[in-house]
Amino acid sequence: MISILLVLAAFVAGAMNAVAGGGSFLTFPSLVFAGVPPVMANATNTVALFPGALAASWAYRDAFPRLEDLKVWTLLAVSLVGAVIGATLLIVTPEETFRAAIPWLLLAATLLFATGPRLTPILRRRFRLSAPGLYTMQFIVAIYGGYFGGAIGILMLAAFTLYGLSDIHEMNALKTLLGGLLNGVAVVCFIIAGKIDWPPALLMLTASVAGGYFGARVARRMNPTHIRALIIAIGAVMTVVFFTR
Repeated sequence: MISILLVLAAFVAGAMNAVAGGGSFLTFPSLVFAGVPPVMANATNTVALFPGALAASWAYRDAFPRLEDLKVWTLLAVSLVGAVIGATLLIVTPEETFRAAIPWLLLAATLLFATGPRLTPILRRRFRLSAPGLYTMQFIVAIYGGYFGGAIGILMLAAFTLYGLSDIHEMNALKTLLGGLLNGVAVVCFIIAGKIDWPPALLMLTASVAGGYFGARVARRMNPTHIRALIIAIGAVMTVVFFTR
């Protein structure tokens, strides 16, 4: 029964990440509730979801933006270096410390996910990111992504908007590519450190790939407002559950 729930959580999470983000709100708590220690659950969650992001990137390949003023290789480099730093911080974090931080991390991620789309236009009216500013923001997001990863999609979309990108499908294509790559580097760090619970990771990995590809293919026919509302509700429930545990 637990295996079935983990597979379902990973499939839905993969689809959520392709459409609007927030998949970790399902998979990370599912692993913790299944008895996986928190630090290992977070690392295992990253392993389970990163192939889904790459599958979504492939589905979005026709929408990838032309970035005349940005150097894609620089974006990739800062993402990879930031992810290594974040993953290393997670690896050296004591189990009890991370356990105590979980509800606060979930709360922060839920608030970011809920308020990001409303705050971003307000911020954009006040200032705009330059290319170096976007590289810096992506580096910070990558550190956070390597450590925890909740709502990194929203953070990246906000940074792209402040830079001047406006096509949501192009931004989703870039977001899923960068998110998949930075999570892939974090996965390598977690494997080297022996922080992966492999049986659930392999089950969820396959399901998240299917969900990621499915979500990316149907994203343009879905109402993102309804999807976002559901994800925010899931994040809020999980936050309350972890605060009361």
